[in-house]
Amino acid sequence: MTSEISADGPHQEAKIGPNAIAQVAAALCAAATETTARSVFRAADLSHWFDEPPTEMVPESSVTALHKQVREQLPPDQAQKILFDAGVRTGYYVLKRRIPGFARAILRVLPPIFAGPLLLRAIERNAWTFVGSGRFVVTRSDKCLLEIYNNPVITGEQSNTPICHWHAAVFETLFKELVWSGTTVTETNCCASGYEACTFELVYR
Repeated sequence: MTSEISADGPHQEAKIGPNAIAQVAAALCAAATETTARSVFRAADLSHWFDEPPTEMVPESSVTALHKQVREQLPPDQAQKILFDAGVRTGYYVLKRRIPGFARAILRVLPPIFAGPLLLRAIERNAWTFVGSGRFVVTRSDKCLLEIYNNPVITGEQSNTPICHWHAAVFETLFKELVWSGTTVTETNCCASGYEACTFELVYR
Protein backbone atom coordinates (compact mmCIF):
# COMPACT_ATOMS: atom_id res chain seq x y z
CA MET A 1 0.00 0.00 0.00
CA THR A 2 1.30 3.43 -0.93
CA SER A 3 0.19 6.81 0.36
CA GLU A 4 1.58 10.25 -0.28
CA ILE A 5 1.63 13.79 1.06
CA SER A 6 2.60 16.97 -0.78
CA ALA A 7 2.93 20.60 0.23
CA ASP A 8 0.23 23.16 -0.54
CA GLY A 9 0.54 26.88 -1.14
CA PRO A 10 1.88 27.14 -4.75
CA HIS A 11 1.82 30.95 -4.62
CA GLN A 12 4.34 31.26 -1.82
CA GLU A 13 7.57 29.52 -0.92
CA ALA A 14 7.05 26.30 0.98
CA LYS A 15 8.32 26.15 4.53
CA ILE A 16 10.02 23.61 6.79
CA GLY A 17 10.08 23.30 10.57
CA PRO A 18 12.57 25.53 12.43
CA ASN A 19 14.50 22.58 13.84
CA ALA A 20 16.07 22.10 10.41
CA ILE A 21 17.93 25.33 11.26
CA ALA A 22 18.04 25.46 15.07
CA GLN A 23 19.33 21.94 15.61
CA VAL A 24 22.03 22.38 12.99
CA ALA A 25 23.30 25.30 15.06
CA ALA A 26 23.32 23.12 18.17
CA ALA A 27 25.09 20.27 16.39
CA LEU A 28 27.68 22.62 14.91
CA CYS A 29 28.47 24.13 18.30
CA ALA A 30 28.80 20.67 19.82
CA ALA A 31 31.20 19.39 17.16
CA ALA A 32 33.14 22.47 16.03
CA THR A 33 34.28 25.85 17.30
CA GLU A 34 31.86 28.74 17.59
CA THR A 35 33.91 30.53 14.94
CA THR A 36 33.36 27.67 12.51
CA ALA A 37 29.67 27.48 13.34
CA ARG A 38 29.21 31.20 12.77
CA SER A 39 31.13 30.97 9.52
CA VAL A 40 28.75 28.30 8.21
CA PHE A 41 25.71 30.40 9.09
CA ARG A 42 27.31 33.48 7.57
CA ALA A 43 28.02 31.64 4.33
CA ALA A 44 24.35 30.65 4.18
CA ASP A 45 23.37 34.30 4.82
CA LEU A 46 21.63 33.23 8.03
CA SER A 47 23.77 34.90 10.71
CA HIS A 48 20.64 36.35 12.31
CA TRP A 49 19.49 32.85 13.23
CA PHE A 50 22.71 31.75 14.89
CA ASP A 51 22.21 33.74 18.10
CA GLU A 52 18.41 33.70 17.93
CA PRO A 53 17.29 30.39 16.38
CA PRO A 54 13.92 30.48 14.62
CA THR A 55 10.84 29.24 16.43
CA GLU A 56 8.40 29.40 13.51
CA MET A 57 8.35 27.63 10.15
CA VAL A 58 11.18 28.81 7.88
CA PRO A 59 11.50 29.16 4.08
CA GLU A 60 12.76 25.90 2.61
CA SER A 61 15.45 27.81 0.68
CA SER A 62 17.01 28.81 4.01
CA VAL A 63 17.23 25.16 5.05
CA THR A 64 18.70 24.26 1.66
CA ALA A 65 21.34 26.98 2.00
CA LEU A 66 22.40 26.05 5.53
CA HIS A 67 22.66 22.31 4.94
CA LYS A 68 24.58 22.99 1.73
CA GLN A 69 27.09 25.19 3.57
CA VAL A 70 27.62 22.52 6.24
CA ARG A 71 28.61 20.13 3.45
CA GLU A 72 30.75 22.72 1.65
CA GLN A 73 32.54 24.30 4.61
CA LEU A 74 33.41 21.12 6.51
CA PRO A 75 35.18 17.84 5.70
CA PRO A 76 32.71 15.21 4.40
CA ASP A 77 32.88 12.94 7.45
CA GLN A 78 32.40 15.82 9.87
CA ALA A 79 29.56 17.31 7.82
CA GLN A 80 27.79 13.95 7.80
CA LYS A 81 28.13 13.55 11.56
CA ILE A 82 26.89 17.09 12.22
CA LEU A 83 23.83 16.75 9.99
CA PHE A 84 23.05 13.34 11.49
CA ASP A 85 23.39 14.77 15.00
CA ALA A 86 21.10 17.64 14.01
CA GLY A 87 18.56 15.05 12.88
CA VAL A 88 18.84 13.16 16.16
CA ARG A 89 18.33 16.40 18.07
CA THR A 90 15.32 17.22 15.90
CA GLY A 91 13.87 13.78 16.58
CA TYR A 92 14.18 14.24 20.33
CA TYR A 93 12.64 17.71 20.11
CA VAL A 94 9.65 16.32 18.23
CA LEU A 95 9.42 13.45 20.69
CA LYS A 96 9.30 15.72 23.73
CA ARG A 97 7.47 18.77 22.36
CA ARG A 98 5.19 17.56 19.58
CA ILE A 99 4.03 14.08 20.60
CA PRO A 100 1.68 14.00 23.62
CA GLY A 101 2.85 12.00 26.62
CA PHE A 102 -0.08 9.60 26.47
CA ALA A 103 0.67 8.85 22.80
CA ARG A 104 4.33 8.16 23.61
CA ALA A 105 3.29 5.84 26.44
CA ILE A 106 0.88 3.89 24.23
CA LEU A 107 3.37 3.46 21.40
CA ARG A 108 6.08 2.24 23.77
CA VAL A 109 3.95 -0.56 25.22
CA LEU A 110 2.52 -1.77 21.91
CA PRO A 111 4.33 -4.48 19.93
CA PRO A 112 6.34 -2.98 17.03
CA ILE A 113 3.98 -4.57 14.49
CA PHE A 114 1.23 -2.26 15.80
CA ALA A 115 3.24 0.74 17.01
CA GLY A 116 5.13 1.11 13.72
CA PRO A 117 2.10 1.75 11.48
CA LEU A 118 0.62 4.16 14.03
CA LEU A 119 3.80 6.23 14.11
CA LEU A 120 4.05 6.13 10.33
CA ARG A 121 0.56 7.59 10.01
CA ALA A 122 1.48 10.38 12.42
CA ILE A 123 4.60 11.15 10.38
CA GLU A 124 2.55 11.20 7.18
CA ARG A 125 0.09 13.69 8.69
CA ASN A 126 2.95 16.03 9.54
CA ALA A 127 5.09 15.44 6.45
CA TRP A 128 4.64 19.03 5.30
CA THR A 129 6.88 20.15 8.17
CA PHE A 130 9.92 18.33 6.79
CA VAL A 131 9.39 17.98 3.03
CA GLY A 132 8.43 21.56 2.16
CA SER A 133 7.60 21.60 -1.54
CA GLY A 134 8.65 17.97 -1.87
CA ARG A 135 6.34 14.97 -1.90
CA PHE A 136 6.39 12.33 0.84
CA VAL A 137 5.39 8.77 0.01
CA VAL A 138 5.23 5.74 2.30
CA THR A 139 5.20 2.30 0.71
CA ARG A 140 4.27 -0.61 2.94
CA SER A 141 5.04 -4.03 1.45
CA ASP A 142 7.71 -6.58 2.29
CA LYS A 143 9.88 -3.53 3.01
CA CYS A 144 8.80 -0.19 4.46
CA LEU A 145 10.08 2.60 2.24
CA LEU A 146 9.91 6.32 2.97
CA GLU A 147 10.40 8.46 -0.13
CA ILE A 148 10.82 12.20 -0.58
CA TYR A 149 10.37 13.28 -4.18
CA ASN A 150 12.07 16.54 -5.20
CA ASN A 151 13.64 16.82 -1.76
CA PRO A 152 14.13 20.58 -1.28
CA VAL A 153 16.75 20.16 1.46
CA ILE A 154 19.29 18.98 -1.13
CA THR A 155 18.19 21.05 -4.13
CA GLY A 156 21.02 21.42 -6.63
CA GLU A 157 23.34 18.96 -4.89
CA GLN A 158 25.27 16.23 -6.70
CA SER A 159 26.77 13.24 -4.94
CA ASN A 160 27.68 9.66 -5.72
CA THR A 161 26.42 8.61 -2.29
CA PRO A 162 23.25 9.49 -0.32
CA ILE A 163 23.54 12.72 1.66
CA CYS A 164 20.19 13.06 3.48
CA HIS A 165 21.63 12.36 6.92
CA TRP A 166 19.31 14.82 8.67
CA HIS A 167 16.13 13.16 7.42
CA ALA A 168 17.46 9.66 8.09
CA ALA A 169 18.37 10.57 11.67
CA VAL A 170 14.97 12.15 12.39
CA PHE A 171 13.13 9.03 11.24
CA GLU A 172 15.49 6.65 13.00
CA THR A 173 15.40 8.52 16.31
CA LEU A 174 11.60 8.57 16.47
CA PHE A 175 11.30 4.86 15.69
CA LYS A 176 14.10 3.86 18.04
CA GLU A 177 12.50 5.73 20.92
CA LEU A 178 8.87 4.84 20.30
CA VAL A 179 8.75 1.53 18.41
CA TRP A 180 11.90 -0.60 18.59
CA SER A 181 15.37 0.25 19.89
CA GLY A 182 16.96 -1.76 17.09
CA THR A 183 15.37 0.32 14.33
CA THR A 184 17.53 1.20 11.32
CA VAL A 185 16.90 3.75 8.59
CA THR A 186 19.12 3.51 5.52
CA GLU A 187 18.99 5.89 2.59
CA THR A 188 19.33 3.69 -0.49
CA ASN A 189 18.68 6.24 -3.27
CA CYS A 190 19.16 10.01 -3.27
CA CYS A 191 17.99 12.86 -5.50
CA ALA A 192 21.57 14.15 -5.36
CA SER A 193 22.61 11.00 -7.25
CA GLY A 194 20.04 11.53 -9.99
CA TYR A 195 17.17 9.49 -8.57
CA GLU A 196 13.57 10.73 -8.64
CA ALA A 197 13.29 10.41 -4.89
CA CYS A 198 15.36 10.12 -1.76
CA THR A 199 14.44 6.62 -0.57
CA PHE A 200 14.86 5.45 3.01
CA GLU A 201 14.48 1.79 3.97
CA LEU A 202 12.93 1.54 7.44
CA VAL A 203 13.36 -1.63 9.51
CA TYR A 204 11.50 -1.42 12.82
CA ARG A 205 10.86 -5.03 13.84
